[in-house]
Amino acid sequence: MINQMKQKLDDGQVVVGSFVYIPSAKLTEIIAMTGFDFVVIDMEHGPIDIGAAEEMVRAAELAGVTPVIRVTHNSPHLLLRALDIGAQAVHIPDINTAADGGAAVAACKYGPQGERGLAGVRALGYGLQGPIADKTETANRETMVIAHIEHIDAVNNLDKLLAVEGIDIYYLGPVDLSNSLGIPGRVGDRRVQELVTTSIRRIAEAGKIAGCITVDSEAAKRFIDLGARYIASHAIKCMTNASTAFLEEIRS
Repeated sequence: MINQMKQKLDDGQVVVGSFVYIPSAKLTEIIAMTGFDFVVIDMEHGPIDIGAAEEMVRAAELAGVTPVIRVTHNSPHLLLRALDIGAQAVHIPDINTAADGGAAVAACKYGPQGERGLAGVRALGYGLQGPIADKTETANRETMVIAHIEHIDAVNNLDKLLAVEGIDIYYLGPVDLSNSLGIPGRVGDRRVQELVTTSIRRIAEAGKIAGCITVDSEAAKRFIDLGARYIASHAIKCMTNASTAFLEEIRS
C-alpha cells in the first residue's frame, strides 16, 4: 500500500496530523475525515491495546489517511506488532544515541536493510495477495521511522542521529524535553523553546524532515517557517478548547 504521507513529504509538502489516545475506531475515523494527513494511534500514553489499534488502523485507511502508531518504547517486539497490523509509520521514543536509532531502523525494515520478522501478517495481505517475499521491498520503501528527540541527550547527539540511515522524521517532544531538563511541563521556558527552535533548524539544514507537536496554529506556522514539515496536534484538545470557548461565550 502506498504511504500517502510519505509521498507528500517526498514532494516537499508539509503534513499535519493528530494523535488519538482513546481506543476508538469511530473516533479515529471522524478525526481522519476532518482533513488530516495522518493520525497517530498513541499506545504510549493511554489504554490502547494491539486489538483496538488494529481496528483504528483500518479506520484511518478507510478515511484515506496514513495510520501511524506510537509505541511505548524502542523495542523490536513492539515495533513488529505495530507494523504487522498495518501501521505505515511508527513513532519511537527512547532514541537518544545513534545506536538507538540504528536499532529502531533495523527493527522496522525487512532484510537486507534490517531484521524485522517476516510472516503472512495483515500488513502483507496475510500472504493471500501473492508471495510475501515480493512485498518486502515495497514495505521497506513505504514504512517510515519517526525518531523522538525528546531528551537533552538526544539533542546533544543530534548530529550523530542525523547520520543514521533509515530515520525518516526527527520529532521534537517539548514536554519530555522539559522533563529531561528538570523543569517538567514548562514548555514555554526559554531553555526548552531554544532547544526546539535550534533543533528544528539543524534538522532542516541537514536536509532531513523535522517534526513537532502543537495545538497552537501560530506555533505550527512558526515551526514550519523554521523548516519543520511534520506537524502533529491533538484534535481532542482542539475540540475541548473550542467547547470551552463556546460555553464561556454563551454564558457570559
